Amino acid sequence: MPAPLPAAAFPRGAFRVRDLAASGVPASRTRHPRLLRPTRGLRATEAFADVVERALGFAAVLPSDVAFSHVTAAVLHGLPLPSDLAGATLLHVMRDSARTRVRRAGCRGHRGLERRGVTTVDGLRVTSPEDTWCDLGELLGPALTWTDLVVAGDAVVGRLPAGVATLSAVIDRRRAPRGAVTLQDAVAAVRPGVRSPMETRARLVVVGAGLPEPAVCAPVLDRAGTWLLEGDLVWHAQRVLAEYQGAVHASRRRRSEDAQRLGLARDEGWTVVELFAEDLLQRSRRVTTLLRLARELGADPRSLRLE
Repeated sequence: MPAPLPAAAFPRGAFRVRDLAASGVPASRTRHPRLLRPTRGLRATEAFADVVERALGFAAVLPSDVAFSHVTAAVLHGLPLPSDLAGATLLHVMRDSARTRVRRAGCRGHRGLERRGVTTVDGLRVTSPEDTWCDLGELLGPALTWTDLVVAGDAVVGRLPAGVATLSAVIDRRRAPRGAVTLQDAVAAVRPGVRSPMETRARLVVVGAGLPEPAVCAPVLDRAGTWLLEGDLVWHAQRVLAEYQGAVHASRRRRSEDAQRLGLARDEGWTVVELFAEDLLQRSRRVTTLLRLARELGADPRSLRLE
């Protein structure tokens, strides 16, 4: 009877070829047609389920001084990215400039790790959130836009004690990173305290149309100045509140809670505008929503940029 393959030491039954001899398994077994070959020196009994599993598997055969970077680091940090990028199987890995760039199937090698912070996520070496965000500037194009950078930046600054200043400092420290101008423009639009990517996109749509910038995730007060709730987009002077209603608000219980909460704001003289994804993504509904907000904010609708 053939010797069994080694017990799965890595995700999805992956194992290193070099571990076979120690397990008493002939090296010829690695050529079994049922085994996947994700990269040199690594075999797997089934496909990796996600980027985390793939990175954990590859880490077993990569040099120990490597850190995951760029899109891979962003996914590992849980930063919001366009789905095409977030689902990419190519792993970005980085080493110090003095070392040879990683060249292997399934990886895109980079150098310059000595100029970046490194942290640990799920046991993996990963570039810091702020350096990861800066590295995304190298990927600007159809798959990653200025808006995507702001969305990711909003997510990053919520984790940083110094907030937006940390992103600016990273760009300055790099001196001339690729995409520097767009990165600087994105930093200017990043705001701390945002709780979801669609809240960022809603703010950018509103401001991009020429309406006054709202406070984000800001307190909504009653007429006596007592706290009522925290609003997504708040115009205090006009007593207007816009709330983004994403999928987490879809259940009956959540809708009931929202109705009660927003009803209290209306009772205290606040105008409440509920926003849905279609209000941002479909042009006709976007125009209608912006015109409604302009009316409530006392803005001239003729001055709006509606394209």
